[in-house]
Amino acid sequence: MNKLDIKTRVTILNMLVEGSSMRSISRITGVSINTVTKLLEDAGRACADYHDVTVRNVKAQQVQCDEIWSFVYAKEKNVADARSAPDGAGDVWTWTAIDRDSKMILAFEVGDRSAETAREFMFDLADRLANRVQLTTDGHGAYLKAVGDAFAAEIDYAMLVKIYGDGEGGKGHERKYSPAECTAIRKVPVFGEPVKEMVSTSHVERQNLSMRMGMRRFTRLTNGFSKKVENHLHMLSLYFVHYNFVRMHKTLKMTPAMAAGVTDTLRDMSWLADMIDASLPKPGPRGPYKKKV
Repeated sequence: MNKLDIKTRVTILNMLVEGSSMRSISRITGVSINTVTKLLEDAGRACADYHDVTVRNVKAQQVQCDEIWSFVYAKEKNVADARSAPDGAGDVWTWTAIDRDSKMILAFEVGDRSAETAREFMFDLADRLANRVQLTTDGHGAYLKAVGDAFAAEIDYAMLVKIYGDGEGGKGHERKYSPAECTAIRKVPVFGEPVKEMVSTSHVERQNLSMRMGMRRFTRLTNGFSKKVENHLHMLSLYFVHYNFVRMHKTLKMTPAMAAGVTDTLRDMSWLADMIDASLPKPGPRGPYKKKV
């Protein structure tokens, strides 16, 4: 079986996490789009397993959570009229939890914006923490019961509720490009004794921008959106492992995983490519050649 050399695989992986589309990667590297897709699938599976096993018992103090919108194949309102829409088509929300100090992505969940998804997300986050933390989310009501069920009384939790206004000319086409102006915020304690001065979602919201810049699938008003939910998941898994373990944070001068104490080693894309290779099933022995008659 033909296999891409390590240099080409590293180039493709780097381009994927830097916001290039799969077809542009195919054109630049001279490999087929199917080859790029196969590498993404293998990388996604390997990175999902690595994140699940490695990001455990993290000692954090301040955790922020948020949800970011995207869609697969078609926006939710257009799915009914879409031709041959696959399973999972429509609006997709990615829930993320970030450690304020180390900037490490602790947990992520992909689904809708329902209470069920919130519950799965919060239980996964709780399993990855080693100690009591102060948690801040936005005012989405699904968080209330999810946080209470996942952490019981072992958390200091507050909501940051933002109030938006239309502003001048807010009903025009510019609303596609500029969000409504935030006119006020309310810090609402929910559980425990959260420190009011530390109630913030600024870091996780900045991470949302990094996701939109680093993954073509999240870019607004484009045709680079995901066509299959499976590939959407694969790209997220690759992005988060690269962000946590490979990408140097300029302020920290180390990777988020190093800052969080999860690892003391600076990784690179060659390491990630080797990890992908190690996760693939080993080819079985070839049988004796039999001449067809």
